[in-house]
Amino acid sequence: MRALDKEIQTVYKNRINRVFKYIDKNLDADLSLTAISNIAFFSPYHFHRIFKFVTKETLNEYVTRQRIEKSALELIHQDIRITEVSTKYGFNDNSSFTRAFKKYYKVSPTEFKKQNPNKFSKIRQLESKNGQEYPDYEKYICILNNLKKWIAMNAKIEIKKTPELNLAGIMDIGINGVENAFGKLVKWANSKDFLKDPEAKMGRVFYNSFKVTEPDKVRMCIFLITNESFEAEGEINKETINKGKCIVGRFEITPNDFEKSWTGLFIWMNENGYKKSVENPFEIYHNDFREHPENKFIVDLYIPIE
Repeated sequence: MRALDKEIQTVYKNRINRVFKYIDKNLDADLSLTAISNIAFFSPYHFHRIFKFVTKETLNEYVTRQRIEKSALELIHQDIRITEVSTKYGFNDNSSFTRAFKKYYKVSPTEFKKQNPNKFSKIRQLESKNGQEYPDYEKYICILNNLKKWIAMNAKIEIKKTPELNLAGIMDIGINGVENAFGKLVKWANSKDFLKDPEAKMGRVFYNSFKVTEPDKVRMCIFLITNESFEAEGEINKETINKGKCIVGRFEITPNDFEKSWTGLFIWMNENGYKKSVENPFEIYHNDFREHPENKFIVDLYIPIE
């Protein structure tokens, strides 16, 4: 019975993954329970229960959060008007957008847009740690300069044209499940002898940003790059990273250094006049950190740009 339950849960997760992809591409469309349950091939009642089981959110909560968080990233990374953002992400008017946005971030979209894109995440961190609403200007400048120094000392940065990448991937929600997802993928890849190929690198695609999404809600794809032919099975699906142009930062870092490496790389992007594209950032690993003498990752961080 347990094996059957596990198989059923895998089928559910795969259908929900299809829903995630549809929502990502259609945030301005009708994303009602009736419309989305048809995409998943479930009755509305059954879909509602399954979706909440997988995501810990109702469909409406998830869709609203995605719209708000995607609009927040637009305001951070793009020179775009509030009206354009609200329309793009399916809000009827600026008033409804502003109310929903303020509920999440405690400031209006206009105030959010005024904030330095890398300052806002620091505001949230300081507020949560010691109750301060805003860091003073000198403290912010110190944080910024330290991140710039970190990048200068620890990253080799290039602008590269990246090819289309074929992936075997497992979708995961929240940072607590990452290690388990990597373990499943490695076990599957070893059963196919895929890891014997020196070009078979592992990595992560991020469909949400830690700047605007809580860590336990960040959706990721844990992947293996492979040109081998395979069929999707269980939680292993065929995925693709589209070809494009990317800022690529090569780092040799500990697990605790990923946050400031990503933040510093986005600062580098802003200061050098690049704009993030609609594609999702991703990481590619070049070693097993457990085999490194200092337990460090040799990793490339990719920011797709226009």
